[in-house]
Amino acid sequence: MALAPLGPVCVLAGAGTGKTRAITHRIAYAAHSGLVQPQRVLAVTFTARAAGEMRTRLRELGVQGVQARTFHAAALRQLHYFWPRAIGGAAPEVLAHKAPVVAEAASRLRMQFDRTAIRDLAGEIEWAKVNLLTAQSYVAHARSVGRDPAGLDLTAMARLFEAYEEVKQARGVIDFEDVLLLTVGILGESDDIARAVRDQYRHFVVDEYQDVNALQQRLLDLWVGQRDDLTVVGDPAQTIYSFTGASPRHLLDFPKRHRGATVVRLMRNYRSSPQVVALANLVIGAGMRGAQAGSVRLTAQGAKGPTPALVDYPDDAAEAAGVAARIRGLVEEGHPAAEIAVLFRTNGQSAALEATLTDADVAYLVKGGERFFARKEVRDAILLLRGAAHSDDGAKPLGETTRDVIAGAGFTPEPPASGGAVRERWESLRALAGLADDLSAAVPTATVRDLVAELERRANEQHAPAVQGVTLASLHAAKGLEWDSVFIVGCSDGLLPISMAEGAPAIEEERRLLYVGLTRARRRLTLSWAAARNPGGRATRRPSRFLAPAAAVLGGGARPEQRTARPRRSRPKVAALLHCRGCGIELSTAAQRKTGRCDECPPAYDEETFERLRAWRLAVAREQAVPAYVVFTDATLSVIAERQPSDRAELSSISGVGARKLEAYAADVLAILAGTDAQEVLQSHCAPSDPM
Repeated sequence: MALAPLGPVCVLAGAGTGKTRAITHRIAYAAHSGLVQPQRVLAVTFTARAAGEMRTRLRELGVQGVQARTFHAAALRQLHYFWPRAIGGAAPEVLAHKAPVVAEAASRLRMQFDRTAIRDLAGEIEWAKVNLLTAQSYVAHARSVGRDPAGLDLTAMARLFEAYEEVKQARGVIDFEDVLLLTVGILGESDDIARAVRDQYRHFVVDEYQDVNALQQRLLDLWVGQRDDLTVVGDPAQTIYSFTGASPRHLLDFPKRHRGATVVRLMRNYRSSPQVVALANLVIGAGMRGAQAGSVRLTAQGAKGPTPALVDYPDDAAEAAGVAARIRGLVEEGHPAAEIAVLFRTNGQSAALEATLTDADVAYLVKGGERFFARKEVRDAILLLRGAAHSDDGAKPLGETTRDVIAGAGFTPEPPASGGAVRERWESLRALAGLADDLSAAVPTATVRDLVAELERRANEQHAPAVQGVTLASLHAAKGLEWDSVFIVGCSDGLLPISMAEGAPAIEEERRLLYVGLTRARRRLTLSWAAARNPGGRATRRPSRFLAPAAAVLGGGARPEQRTARPRRSRPKVAALLHCRGCGIELSTAAQRKTGRCDECPPAYDEETFERLRAWRLAVAREQAVPAYVVFTDATLSVIAERQPSDRAELSSISGVGARKLEAYAADVLAILAGTDAQEVLQSHCAPSDPM
């Protein structure tokens, strides 16, 4: 691939096949041979860490000047540069988080949501914008692809989207999607600015191309213009961000859009043992044929390792304790904690693992938390080092001097007795000391001044030094990383795939997510699952359906007929939630699952009762000047009419009837279910009080 000619190149790179090495060597070869000028190359990827790693590797290959950035960083740089020329004045400030603005927009519309719903609604706005939708075009497109934003009616979601844009405009700020949208707008409307960008960058490289969304593709098209010197690298089997608008179609259709493109397949996995590779191939190979388009089957090149294990536990607490004990054993055997990771589907699974690792006296760090150079202890230590840089004459070894200086930030020669956050802070400071040792070994005359310069460079590139500790990370956050030993917990249906995954495409994405987790392991891989959530609870879980095709590797416990001898009495309940009570067809939306029936089957409630509830809801909505769905959605009303709850306790058990709505509407709903006319119920609100 490094010697491939200039022009359009599509690299289908399987997990662990060395794609970053291939990309950087291709750029370095072209630069050293005089085919390209490094300053004319723009390499874009999806994380600051990946961009920093690319710059570091290029520098080690003797190539300086290549612009390696994320899509947003590259666009923001151009936006700030060209805004005065295209718009006038300074570019607006970028919002750090959408949630507060979404919450204000909801408040303006008299909508109330909890923090989780606000986060989901912010994600829906992001999805709409990266798909180039406006509040006006949102409803039709969202309905066509089956979106269900936090259970909110699509028309209401469009109103919230519109209100969000109004609040943002009133504050004079933009969000991260606006950075791309505005850059696209400026380049699309101003030919001279577009020419300036294309004169600056003649060669483009895009990493993780399977994760590009419609907005990013539009920006890339404007950057490239009529040229064809574009290299894209990706793996359809690692497409795990479809829910944000990413699509592998850009990668798969690249040869069609760029006639004569060179297509390179990287299949040799240099990262993982043959045992890990075999398991990963079995899991991903069992997916739907259409979902595997463009994927490569990995061929292991590494040394043999232990067979991956599947371990079952009675409950979540036992699983967390068991995993911590196994990790403690590895550390005591001499395996570095930094080469061990525990991966999970949801961030909520992290708390139990943090507690058990603390009890086991094992240092850990949570991936996706605060960035290394943003941590207070790191900032304090760098401030102290800057002060010491003026007086360091190099008389003492750099490592020793550094340890003396950062003692003022809390560093001690021995680790703290406690774990958790205290240990994590100490590990951050130890990483600084370790970096000083590495710099001293490479440059024996290095001083604190040199260390500060190295830290400043790394901070600019978000290239943090290695922190010693077991990594805890979600499967999404683990993308692009690797460890010697990997534990994947929660490998049960409901978590893998997640219960919210509806329909075949979503299930296949969950399979790919597990595949990403499996291919993070170099040598040792342990999968585990728990039969119950709480100690002593009913054993209602089963191993993930994705593991069944890998029974040849994992053993009989992965086969459906041998998965467990535990009671199966929970199956009818699961079936009732997932399949229509009328015809038995699998239900595909949250609304269908709430009512327990598909759209084709007639409701099982009394039509007269349902109409009385609807009439009451409409009157209450008008009285409160809110949309009807804010009172209760149609799906919730359907369930109420079907179940006919006789008291507040039964009513509160229905999804969509929270504490606030129970307090506000329970008396009315129960009265209507008892046969009272809606108008009579509403008139009782205004009945004169008893003079006595």
